[in-house]
Amino acid sequence: MNTKQTFAFMVESSQRQEKIKDRSTGDIADDSYNQYKDDIGIMKYMNMDAYRFSISWSRVLPKGKLSGGVNREGIKYYNNLINKLLAKGLQPYVTIFHWDLPQALEDEYQGFLSPKIVDDFRDYAELCFKEFGDRVKRWITLNEPRSVSKNGYATGRFAPGRCSDWLKMNCTGGDSGTEPYLTSHYQLLAHSAAAKLYKTKYQASQKGLLGITLNSDWFVPVSQEKSDVDAAQRALDFMFGWYMDPLTKGEYPQSMQSMVGNRLPKFSKEESEQLKGSFDFLGLNYYSSFYAAYAPQLRGPKPAQQTDALVNVTNQHDGKPLGPMAASSWLCIYPRGFRELLLYIKKQYNNPVIYVTENGYDEYNDPTLSLEESLVDTYRIDYFYRHLYYLQTAIKDGVNVKGYFAWSLLDNMEWDSGYTVRFGLVFVDFKDGVKRYLKHSAYWFKDFLKKTC
Repeated sequence: MNTKQTFAFMVESSQRQEKIKDRSTGDIADDSYNQYKDDIGIMKYMNMDAYRFSISWSRVLPKGKLSGGVNREGIKYYNNLINKLLAKGLQPYVTIFHWDLPQALEDEYQGFLSPKIVDDFRDYAELCFKEFGDRVKRWITLNEPRSVSKNGYATGRFAPGRCSDWLKMNCTGGDSGTEPYLTSHYQLLAHSAAAKLYKTKYQASQKGLLGITLNSDWFVPVSQEKSDVDAAQRALDFMFGWYMDPLTKGEYPQSMQSMVGNRLPKFSKEESEQLKGSFDFLGLNYYSSFYAAYAPQLRGPKPAQQTDALVNVTNQHDGKPLGPMAASSWLCIYPRGFRELLLYIKKQYNNPVIYVTENGYDEYNDPTLSLEESLVDTYRIDYFYRHLYYLQTAIKDGVNVKGYFAWSLLDNMEWDSGYTVRFGLVFVDFKDGVKRYLKHSAYWFKDFLKKTC
């Protein structure tokens, strides 16, 4: 690429989750906790210049609050990681919250279902700013707040596993018509509280920038009928605008206000003003695109976040797939959607600074393959090649992208999928001491970075 972009790659440690498909745990996962020095060596070998990782809230605050005490061993670990990255010429991009809420706060007041979370998150973020902000120059408050709200409180797939009983998903209770909106509301307020603190107390002296990472698919209407075109827009509103509108306009999208009604929380005037412009950059996670069609049949007596938009989202229409599928059922490959989404953000939200914080491809973990066969990941190379091509065209059209991170450096424990899928550029042998082996895509990226950066 001709522009001075930062290209880098990341992996984040998956914490303990319920309902893991293969009954595994995250106790060891890829063991980057102990092998981070070697992993940094791999990054350096691959010509990377930055690394995005997350801090575990409960690792530094075991009780979730400052009053419960700080775990100095946890602080020491992150200091060692940050210092080693900088010593090797890699910039740390640090996510403060990636879905691992301390159990103590869930037990005390049900975590993000309570406004109490706002102050506790702000205090946790301040601890991070104090301990690491002299060296960390890029902060991300939250990773994918929609994933927390949807998967934790609508479908029950992720902890704390809440959803409406009528959905029959073996949940721990909850109301999928209200709780996803409430938890999103408090996540946004937690972000803005941390952002205000950073900007007023730390930014001038530490000279860093702070953002938030949102995930979004792109939606292609199944026809040019107004109902389907409007449905595709609502799908975007209910996935991306749900967060981006408050962050830029101080209120939820009009389509959400209209269709969710009084189940959608409201911001006070002060909260609205504090939210607007509360980020220096937008982190964007893009993997997939889908068809969208108007679905009036979803209107029913029991409202739920999954059906409120009255949109049917599918990966094929009239027998025609939008694109091939990766291993995960949610990953329909449509590289052109990457460009379309970036151009939409430029037009709709005044062209913010963007870091692409995740983009990637997974394959099934096939234990019948030899090690040599497992390293041949041609489809992943094709995925990255095509997505980087469309990213380049978007940059040439003025989209303000400043960096790109691939998901992920290493094969890891992928939340409720456990070890059944692999996203890594580097193969991790979970049956033999979590040894690392570079896949073909890792060598492809090494050459790509050498030529372009």
